[in-house]
Amino acid sequence: MTKRDFLRSIGAVAGVGAAYHTMSAMGLLGPVLAQAAAPELPLGSGYGKRVVILGAGISGMTAAYELSKAGYHCTILEATGRAGGRNLTVRGGDVIREADNRQWVDFDQEDHLYANMGPARIPYHHRVILGYCKEFGVELEVFTNDNRGALFHNAEAFGGKPVTGRQVMTDLRGYVAELLAKAVNRNALDEDLTGDDKERVLSMLTSFGGLDPDYLYAGSNRSGYQGEQVHAGIAPGDVNDPLDFSELLKSDFWQYKLHFSQFLNQNPTLFQPVGGMDAIAKAFRARVGHLIQFQSVVEEIRKTPEGVRIVYVNQRRNLQEAIEADCAICTIPAPVLKDIPNDFAPETQAAIESIEFEHAVKIGFQARRRFWEDDHAIYGGISWTDQDITQIWYPSNGYHRSKGVIMGAYIWDDKPGQGLRFTGMTPPERLRTAMAEGEQIHPGYTDEIESGVSRAWLNVPFQKGGWPRNYAAPPELLKPDGAIYFAGDQATALPGWQEGAALAAHAAVEAIHARVTAS
Repeated sequence: MTKRDFLRSIGAVAGVGAAYHTMSAMGLLGPVLAQAAAPELPLGSGYGKRVVILGAGISGMTAAYELSKAGYHCTILEATGRAGGRNLTVRGGDVIREADNRQWVDFDQEDHLYANMGPARIPYHHRVILGYCKEFGVELEVFTNDNRGALFHNAEAFGGKPVTGRQVMTDLRGYVAELLAKAVNRNALDEDLTGDDKERVLSMLTSFGGLDPDYLYAGSNRSGYQGEQVHAGIAPGDVNDPLDFSELLKSDFWQYKLHFSQFLNQNPTLFQPVGGMDAIAKAFRARVGHLIQFQSVVEEIRKTPEGVRIVYVNQRRNLQEAIEADCAICTIPAPVLKDIPNDFAPETQAAIESIEFEHAVKIGFQARRRFWEDDHAIYGGISWTDQDITQIWYPSNGYHRSKGVIMGAYIWDDKPGQGLRFTGMTPPERLRTAMAEGEQIHPGYTDEIESGVSRAWLNVPFQKGGWPRNYAAPPELLKPDGAIYFAGDQATALPGWQEGAALAAHAAVEAIHARVTAS
């Protein structure tokens, strides 16, 4: 086999991670940075230069932090009364607003009872955000993304009853291994495999799929034992009967849910800040909060011969004001930005208008007891359903405490109109609907819930959506339009991730510095 074929086979069987480590062992990868470096601008290099930053989300605050260290005079205009943008953690006593409603968060006021209504996890290779966590002293803990004890539910399969991830993954691997073994034994792959290769492949399939000596799959103890105990206990019990293969194929599990944790930005375990994701936003605000003008709603973005002019309404004074600067960094989400009067080049405006955001909805519930742990031994992780709620997240903190907050729905437009249906509901309707769908996964679910809160990001003023659907930024946003630079996750290939927001900020900072030093 060629190196390419060998690596392809490793990736297909064992996943991207195994292929990556194999390439590393073979010396096929270059050196990996232990921590992504922030821009290193010379001290004082920005003295006398003014930069206005539109938006105090993660991207805007990152840019202000790096520029101000070099002496740039930065002003951040933030339309709302808080910093962080879509980085939003809610706790008992908070009030959150959408365009047509206000919600009181009625969680108990304990340190583990919170809900991350925006970003909630950080992959290990998002080195910029992790670097800031290290620099700022933001303590991290493990976020469990993939738990084999969590559940898969499909209304059209297995009689509508949920099955454990452990069973689904074990049995599907077994059936696929059996089919491949049959193909090998029937000489269907003779053109691709030598005699020695065939023996090795059969041995690998036996191990991979838990096949018997006849290369058949009849179940495996990897799927667990019958009864509530799951493991073998004092004396071995009966292994779970394998799930029906046709039912597995009928379900939607295999479409992407089974390999969700193998996506590059989704891993079985990730990180989360202790106490809530907004620990990152708070750390940035502690360093650049004095640069933020809150409740400053941008009304015009204009280019001038000297740089830029931004017209905004200072809602605290109810006055229209303007600020001029040498450069601007615009992090305003595209669905909002496209309607702000400006004199962008036509291709820039067209690029902004081309970006659509997901109709994301999150619903958090406080439960009177941690029934997922007590009754199902589920400690962290995600259960999946083909209902509109899509996912139920179990907290990766507060284990064995008396109460917990679960994410009772994480909705995006996986199915047309899915997010819009919940967006169009009143907050009480969202909670009732999510509880009714949760009943299909956990019977008695509604009785366990004490309170809830929802966030429909399409309804949030100055956001109008969850994250860009585009998986690559339009090239027009990767370069300045005059002295106006673009940042935020919409200006990267990492939409929806704080890493993308920070990387875009770094790119804008370095481009502005290059502009200044060249002048």
